[in-house]
Amino acid sequence: MTSFKDREEGFERKFVMDEEARFKATVRRNRMLGLWAAQKLGKTGEAAEAYAKEVVNSDFEEAGDHDVLRKISKDFQAAGVDQSEHQIRRTMDEMMAQAIEAIRNN
Repeated sequence: MTSFKDREEGFERKFVMDEEARFKATVRRNRMLGLWAAQKLGKTGEAAEAYAKEVVNSDFEEAGDHDVLRKISKDFQAAGVDQSEHQIRRTMDEMMAQAIEAIRNN
């Protein structure tokens, strides 16, 4: 019985660690995405950093990536930046891969 309990606790610890890593990677991805979008919007310096924070914060509106995609798409449309949702989604995926790699290497 003890070995089963130990295995169960081990799985629970791994789950918590995996979820924490996923959260960190998502936040990192959203920050990188915000800086990328800020550049497309012509923002630099503190304005770019502030925009990246807005993108990170927008992810807490609902589950999934839809809120982040919606924010950037809306901002691009308002500024006349020609980027489709597909292009933004592809960039999100590429940046998520980079963020996961960075988390693993730390």
